[in-house]
Amino acid sequence: MTGARWTRRPEGSNWGDFGPDDTAGRMNLLTPERVRAAAAEVREGLSRTLSLPLTLPGGNALNPNRFPPVLRPTRRYGEINFNYELRAKVDGTTDVLCDDLVVLHLQYSTQWDSFAHAGALFDADGDGIPEPVFYNGFRAGEHVVGPTEPADAGVGGPHEGTTSTGGPLGIDSLARTGAQGRGVLIDLRHHLGDGRELVGYDTLAEIMAADGVEVEKGDLVCLHTGFAQRIVEMNGDPDPDVLHGACAALDGRDERLLQWITDSGLSAMIADNYAVENLPSRQADPPAPALPLHHHCLFKLGVHLGELWHLTPLAEDLRRLGRSRFLLTAPPLNLPGAVGSPTTPVATF
Repeated sequence: MTGARWTRRPEGSNWGDFGPDDTAGRMNLLTPERVRAAAAEVREGLSRTLSLPLTLPGGNALNPNRFPPVLRPTRRYGEINFNYELRAKVDGTTDVLCDDLVVLHLQYSTQWDSFAHAGALFDADGDGIPEPVFYNGFRAGEHVVGPTEPADAGVGGPHEGTTSTGGPLGIDSLARTGAQGRGVLIDLRHHLGDGRELVGYDTLAEIMAADGVEVEKGDLVCLHTGFAQRIVEMNGDPDPDVLHGACAALDGRDERLLQWITDSGLSAMIADNYAVENLPSRQADPPAPALPLHHHCLFKLGVHLGELWHLTPLAEDLRRLGRSRFLLTAPPLNLPGAVGSPTTPVATF
């Protein structure tokens, strides 16, 4: 098999399986039949919003490259457009208006990763020379494009031009799917507590068996670790020393776990922790990805990752009801070219 951009694909990948130009990955498995099955999980008619306030975690101690949002007023007629009394320009009007803008780091808080978030050096041409490529062979520099000068990265003036794009793999591809299907919650925290524990396939399978959790093709799998709840309790002042040693995380080096992700047919992996997988990952012989689960999901399989979702209230509800399945609706911002996006997911059950 070959694609329009590659003559060989990574071992264990599904490049080309959904078509040579596919950008939706395993969201293709969310067929109308599976969406109807997801809607059938709504029995009590209750909903939970699964987003942290986008101002959390707070500060940038968890990631020095990401900062909380900054809100500022826009201008109207050259003046501050906040608590603006329109009568200053239009006689006899009683309106008082506010309008604002935001400087937003798209992966600061509750968010989705697009397939342009993590690629790899891989010899897709078969010429013996690895090149930087992304899911389904889309190319760095041709499809996923960024600036060449540091001055064109980071925060500039609020109206400076766009300098990067995830191209066809931007988050808008996920936005167009609606990102709606059956969510399945695996409650790691209930079984493992709040201490840091590396979760491989054996532990995951034991927890799923104990709770009667089944994952089917197209499901959106949510891993509850309690990490986001710890963030909430820190009230915008996170202690990185505590958080870096807190709560369960998947072992991205566990080959049996990665094979389970492949075999299960799940459409997305979502967690309430920082990266779904444990960071830093266990050591591996080079060459190897530093983020092996990101590599497996985003690069090889076209499986979106969701991070820093607030899952604790939902986990408590589902355990009280003796359930693990629900309808999940979680579109990202329809922001063409962005490589990640905040989301305000809603679980309905």
